[in-house]
Amino acid sequence: MTQFLVHEKADTVGVATVDIKAGHMAKGLYMDTQEDIEVKALQDIPLGHKIALQDHKVSDGVIKYGHDIGKVVGDIKKGEHVHIHNLKTRRW
Repeated sequence: MTQFLVHEKADTVGVATVDIKAGHMAKGLYMDTQEDIEVKALQDIPLGHKIALQDHKVSDGVIKYGHDIGKVVGDIKKGEHVHIHNLKTRRW
C-alpha cells in the first residue's frame, strides 16, 4: 500500500496519503517514473503533510512538484516531518 507520493524524482519531500507512524517503514511512489521508494519515518507524519526524503540543513531549499517551496529553518533528517516548524516560505 502506498503511504506517500513523490511528484518528481528530483523532489526532496513526499506527501503522506495516510497517517504515517514514527518507526514505520513507509512505502512511497514516484509519480513521474512509477518507481517505488521506502523511507523510515522518524516522526509521525499526518495525512497531507510532508516527509523528508533526504537530510536538509538550515538554509537549504525543499523541492516539491519540481519547485523550491521554501527555506529550511531547522535541520531536518531523512524521514522527519517537514512543516511550518522547520520550513518557511521564501516569500516572507
